[in-house]
Amino acid sequence: MVGLTLTSLGGAGTVTGSKHLLQGGGKSLLMDCGLFQGIKNLREANWRPLPVAAGSIDAVVLTHAHLDHSGYLPRLVREGFAGRIYCTPATRAVAEIILRDSAHLQERDADFVNKKKATRHRPALPLYDTDDVEATLPRFVTRPPHQVFSPLPGVDVTFRGAGHILGAATVTVVWRHREDPARESGSATTVAFTGDLGRYDDPLMFDPEPIAHADVLVTESTYGDRRRETADPMATLARIVTETVERGGTVLIPAFAVGRTQVILYYLWQLLREGAIPEVPIYVDSPMAINAGELLRDFPGRYRLDPARTEEMFAIARYTREAEASKAISADRTPKIVLSASGMATGGRILHHLAAFAPDPRTTIVLAGYQAVGTRGRSLADGARFLRLYGEWVPVNAHVENPHLFSAHADGDELIRWMGGFGAAPRRSLIVHGEPEAAAALRLRMRRELGWEVDVAVANRVYPL
Repeated sequence: MVGLTLTSLGGAGTVTGSKHLLQGGGKSLLMDCGLFQGIKNLREANWRPLPVAAGSIDAVVLTHAHLDHSGYLPRLVREGFAGRIYCTPATRAVAEIILRDSAHLQERDADFVNKKKATRHRPALPLYDTDDVEATLPRFVTRPPHQVFSPLPGVDVTFRGAGHILGAATVTVVWRHREDPARESGSATTVAFTGDLGRYDDPLMFDPEPIAHADVLVTESTYGDRRRETADPMATLARIVTETVERGGTVLIPAFAVGRTQVILYYLWQLLREGAIPEVPIYVDSPMAINAGELLRDFPGRYRLDPARTEEMFAIARYTREAEASKAISADRTPKIVLSASGMATGGRILHHLAAFAPDPRTTIVLAGYQAVGTRGRSLADGARFLRLYGEWVPVNAHVENPHLFSAHADGDELIRWMGGFGAAPRRSLIVHGEPEAAAALRLRMRRELGWEVDVAVANRVYPL
């Protein structure tokens, strides 16, 4: 293959499993390598072989470390990938935490279903294990933002700040066409990837940086069909906490360990400083969230707070690493605030907290971000009155709040605002990483408001660039 093409192997028509393959001139570069999450048929896609051999991929570039962008890497290595994985230094640090945790959870879940004999497979196996993660981590190579580097001959890549979470970047790929007789000698195609674009005026992350030029834009569309509510997130959180404590309940927040937990801690810190909420115990009950929070200390200057204010923020909470301490939180019926992973309630310690607190009408469950189809978080957002937890149906009598105020994703207005930073329209744009309604809505806005040529990417379709 000589002409440059893009194929979305995941993250097209859905919000998870991002894998976007650039191929040309005998070279192959994978942008992101995420796990599918949510409904069963998506999760099962993680087990199917990729349409291309893992060993044929020359290099991987990561926009950021969230599981739906990095979580398939150990499986890719297990399947024969032997190249390098390029990312920012902070993304490398966050990815190590996330991948180790992912392997641990998969090993634990496989052991659980094997003990319960609750599987058709004999035995059930994890998608990958800790050994696969250990084989993956040495393949990481870090590059700072704004430094041009070449993961492959004739391919130049630049990271720029995307906001969203620590280390997240947009990626510009300049692909030179020396071997393509159909193009002028020395010509190149510039392809820009948003990854997951962050919000403007986020309390912790800096605004996403603009990109001045690209021939092709590949953009996420997670909230492409939404305008963020204009309510003040701190005022909303203050109301929720105050009302819940007054009725003697627990505020339970399923929060993504990386990014979301730290933002909510920031809001709670500010509210306590202002005396706007009652002083009740605040727990961060997630070893991964604790580790992710500690990384902020290692990357000063990559987020808005200075070290002293960071320490003040962290000091408001109690941090539980041990399982017994986590169980004690569930057993305690006094008012408190609990932040625990996972953010979509797909696994982790949040499950036993939901089993303990969801039946209690004094509880408030706060959904703090995007909830993929097929997850318990999405069921709660859709008004489910029962949740399947540990093989049993647990009633949901708790109040459920889904304010859409704490997400780290740009909404439709912010995506359009960021695209306004281009000096000229890309000759082509492809929309990925969104449910069909969100992707379609963003496409219409880009065509109507910007006048750009836009397509919604279809999984496994080859797009000439």
